[in-house]
Amino acid sequence: MSASSPLERFCYWEKKSPHQPFLQQPIDGRWKNYTYQEAGIEIRKIANALKALNLAPQSNIAILSKNCAHWIMADIAIWMAGYISVPIYPTLSASGIKYILEHSEAKAIFIGKLDSYEKQRAAIADSIHKISFPFYGIQEGIYWDDLLKTQPLTESESTLPDGDQVASVMYSSGTTGTPKGVMLTFGAFDFVGKSLTTHFGITKPERFFSYLPLSHIAERSYIQIGVLYSGSSISFTESIDKFADNLREVQPTLFGGVPRIFTKFQDGILARMPQRKLDTLLSIPLIAQIIRKVIRKRLGFMRTHLIVGGAAPIPVPLLTWFARLGIEIRELYGMTENAGYSHGNHGAKAHIGTVGKPWPGIDIKFTDEGEILVKHPGLMKGYYKDEETTRQSFTADGFLKTGDKGITDSEGYLTITGRVKDQFKTDKAKFIAPTPIELKFASNNDIETICVVGMGIPQPIALIVLSDLAKTKPKTDIANGLKETLQQVNAALEDYERVTKIVVLNESWTVENGLITPSLKVKRHAIEKIYASSYRSWYAHQETVIWQE
Repeated sequence: MSASSPLERFCYWEKKSPHQPFLQQPIDGRWKNYTYQEAGIEIRKIANALKALNLAPQSNIAILSKNCAHWIMADIAIWMAGYISVPIYPTLSASGIKYILEHSEAKAIFIGKLDSYEKQRAAIADSIHKISFPFYGIQEGIYWDDLLKTQPLTESESTLPDGDQVASVMYSSGTTGTPKGVMLTFGAFDFVGKSLTTHFGITKPERFFSYLPLSHIAERSYIQIGVLYSGSSISFTESIDKFADNLREVQPTLFGGVPRIFTKFQDGILARMPQRKLDTLLSIPLIAQIIRKVIRKRLGFMRTHLIVGGAAPIPVPLLTWFARLGIEIRELYGMTENAGYSHGNHGAKAHIGTVGKPWPGIDIKFTDEGEILVKHPGLMKGYYKDEETTRQSFTADGFLKTGDKGITDSEGYLTITGRVKDQFKTDKAKFIAPTPIELKFASNNDIETICVVGMGIPQPIALIVLSDLAKTKPKTDIANGLKETLQQVNAALEDYERVTKIVVLNESWTVENGLITPSLKVKRHAIEKIYASSYRSWYAHQETVIWQE
């Protein structure tokens, strides 16, 4: 099989396995299924309808929708018509959407499964062609089903892309400022797709479950591209409320998640079975085997042979907690600029607390200050309309500057130690790397999100948002638990690193209020802007645990 792009891979499976399941979409509690052949017919009709818009070759076309079958079909249709796809996070505000549409000069947009379209509608200029997905109640511009009256684009009318041609402009979630448009080529996706199927040992169609944003590189590379390069199927979730039920129904063979989803799984298990009872049952070998099987089935992991985690570091206590249940989570590491492909916990056993070793075919080195540099054929072509930032993002010999700092052990396993620009200096003129400190607090299930800060005060303090589990507990119990955790954390830190106060905030950090990214990373600089004026008063407070008023 010599296909050299995800588009060609789709066409290959469309011919070779036309009746193989491709997309499964739940609608009102029932599953709408598409084989490769059935999806191909719709894709080819939409591609021909796009060509009829007479846009310039390689025009940018946006997709604004939650994950669904039509998201995948729209993306492939854009490629088949000779255009470039621009995914937009479905939770972005109107101003964020407006910026991306204007910066990318998008000529058309697919609009689909959204929760707040009434607030987002104004971001889309009248000059942009609008195409609405079926099923989700939005009726803007041209309707998808109306375009299905178009004749399908024939194979001879399709132009297969060159490897150096841009396939997608993916706007990074922007933890430090304005999102940048990362240009990824068909060749980059081809390198990642072939590498993933080889090194994950995928030799037959797998069953994937897609729920994290396809506008994020992890879902794009490891789910969409992984599926297209293995002839596999993708099932989607109907809604947040139906997530657990859908996952149990699908029982995927491969599953990926971010730290927060694994924390939610843990909360759900502990809500049914408190830790003390779980510990007792796991101490009895025969009962432990039954408990592990029941939990896997209830979560939806009965057939799952590979579970991976990424987007942000997963706390070691959470990884070891799941390992006791027989659920091994293998951490991966990557970023949009390298198509999500850098390191992984491959091999016989995961090394907990690390993001693994470099995948084969990747060159890695470090700067003197510990910044990770990466080089492989899947790197971005550059930032869209930003040659200067592109130039600054690469070394003279073509290595990508990741902006992450890390260290490797004697076996070559990488541990991320923080961001180059995340360090802050306390009043004692000591530089603090917050990420390793934050991860040490992860053993406390009452903490959902944490940000260690300290500019302008002598010692760091921790700002936290409580987990849903904690919100059901008395304040005294929460405070006592936090104090105990603080004592344990500080015992492992240098004097100047020790956290003096924990501030329990009364506002959650969400994508909507701009305090976390769509990939659930904390926007440290946004948090600093809101809370920095209170650091001194919190530091001077008599109590160790402070409840924001």
